Amino acid sequence: MPADLSPAPHVVRRPHRPLLLMVALMALLLVVSAVGMVVDDRVLLGAPVWGKPLKFAVSFIVYGLTLAWLLTLPHKAPRWTWWVATLFVVTGVVDVGIVVIQAARGTFSHFNEANDPFNDIIQSIFSMGVQGLLLANLVLAAILVFQRIGDRATAWAIRAGMALVIAGIGLGLLIPLRSEAVWTVKDAAGHSIPLNAQHNVGVPDGGPGLPLTGWSTVGGDLRIPHFAGLHGLQIMLAVALLLRFLAARVTRLHDERTRVALVIVAAVGYSGLLALVTWQALRGQSLIHPDGLTLGVLALLIAATTAAGWAVLAAAARREPRSLTAVSPG
Repeated sequence: MPADLSPAPHVVRRPHRPLLLMVALMALLLVVSAVGMVVDDRVLLGAPVWGKPLKFAVSFIVYGLTLAWLLTLPHKAPRWTWWVATLFVVTGVVDVGIVVIQAARGTFSHFNEANDPFNDIIQSIFSMGVQGLLLANLVLAAILVFQRIGDRATAWAIRAGMALVIAGIGLGLLIPLRSEAVWTVKDAAGHSIPLNAQHNVGVPDGGPGLPLTGWSTVGGDLRIPHFAGLHGLQIMLAVALLLRFLAARVTRLHDERTRVALVIVAAVGYSGLLALVTWQALRGQSLIHPDGLTLGVLALLIAATTAAGWAVLAAAARREPRSLTAVSPG
């Protein structure tokens, strides 16, 4: 067996330099996009042309830093994860680069069916980049979820988080899959551009939206579950790290089994929330205007997750006397 397939718990691996370079480029893009939103008054479907590059920059910074930290933890097949993460970097930079190019041109990066040679090339490269990102995440998930990285709670957080990332990618694919026809809109210069998909449900794209995100406030928006799934990894890791921090202060969290169980409860609860916002979007309902049915399901989800968490803590409390008796003198 090759030496790199065995974890080395005592070794802290160097940060993945291509990922850190990508993060640095995205930080630069964040600044450029923020300036662009101030000095460039062009809009696409009512949103600033530099809004999408800014959102992509933030998302890739968060995900890139998370992945770079994750790959410093001792794990099996580090050469594989290094090269797959590098594939993620290359395809991510290419795709975001296309988003920037199209924003500078005042036109659409996604689902653009404009009949001109340059756009045909751009869309072909963009499509290959999306496939590369999907492949990279799938391979990383396949490598990381079947091994223990860090303590057991962290390992379960990684497994759940990577599963949520894949779910988020899949939910993003709902946008083109559910679209039935090409529709025509105006770009920033007033040219008619055919698009082959819409992310809104029940209302056309481009209506009133939330600040920064642009998520529809008058209808369903499939970008919401896509976003929630993609960043589930950060949520799960945050839960595991918070539990580890609290373990030094809360007796019931000393037992690793308790922290693992709470991570699993959080993962199931977050998965339920992801399903709920997906269902809400598909029903053509705005995130900030839920009806009674949505609120009722949300209340049940919160109650069930809270009850499961309390049950885990109660079980930990029942184990405490036996643990104390086992270590007491005499």
